Amino acid sequence: MFHTFKQKFRTWLFRPKIEQGMVTLTQRRIFIIPTKHGFMLAFVLVLMLLGDINYNLSLGYVLTFLLTMMAVMSMLHTFRNLAHLEIRAGRAAAVFSGETARFIFYFNNRSLLSRYQLCLVQTGVSFWKNPDTPLQFDAPAQQDTEVVFPLLATQRGWLQTGRLTLYTEFPLGLFYAWSYLHFDTRCLVYPKPLSDAPLPFGSSPDGTGKRSMPGDEDFSGLRKYTAGDALPRIAWKAYARERGLQVKHFSTPLGEELWLDYADTPDRNEEEKLARMTRWVLDAETQGLRYGLRMPDGELPSSNGIAHRDECLRRIALFNLPHQGKS
Repeated sequence: MFHTFKQKFRTWLFRPKIEQGMVTLTQRRIFIIPTKHGFMLAFVLVLMLLGDINYNLSLGYVLTFLLTMMAVMSMLHTFRNLAHLEIRAGRAAAVFSGETARFIFYFNNRSLLSRYQLCLVQTGVSFWKNPDTPLQFDAPAQQDTEVVFPLLATQRGWLQTGRLTLYTEFPLGLFYAWSYLHFDTRCLVYPKPLSDAPLPFGSSPDGTGKRSMPGDEDFSGLRKYTAGDALPRIAWKAYARERGLQVKHFSTPLGEELWLDYADTPDRNEEEKLARMTRWVLDAETQGLRYGLRMPDGELPSSNGIAHRDECLRRIALFNLPHQGKS
């Protein structure tokens, strides 16, 4: 009963809110409490005060109130280390499953004072030091600091940072000040491609999905010299080896329209099928082929280029995921 009430209270107090654009850390967004060391210092100060009263120690009063003032000033500095920071989220480039996504955040410190020992971590509601390893950085005065927050991508689809905690214990570690950040930024995660997945057969005789025509790009062998051949194409090294007069032959590859069809994948598991299709898209683009994509939920016409590759990978990454297919 008490645990349920406590969870509802925390949800009400720190109700999640997805934000866009610039966020400014005003007084209403910053929370602060003593750390364990702060509570220990407070306990020691109470004991010192009791001793001063009992023995009427004038110098003891001075030391007690001096340490108390130091703690109060430490609390003000801890709060000021976060106050009025401006934060906005940048773009996160797409990654493959198993890689580390890099979410970019910009911290704008307009004040004349630098902010030290700022920590950013992905966590839930916690009144103490966060259990995860934080990303620690400084924000110099009157500068815009770029911070890259790494997050492991474990599965395909959209990866979101969720709620982040920005906190600090600067300067003395006696107080813990924190604020919650929850931006709408996200990163697209492609399926991890198979290490080896040959492309499906194309329409050319050799089954590679490519054909060639006479051209000037790739060396394709030697042929006998015929009248009218250009002199620069004569293979003089072959002539020196007494192989006769031969001419270098070149060809230019032509892309075939290759369809990457989900139904052609031999795998039984859906994720393995998508991993194979991811490999097909990457290899087809690397080889300069024109390729189309056929999925159970639609198809993309044949094309090539970075934009076409990314759209194919996006369709594969979001296939059959609830509430993500039309993102």
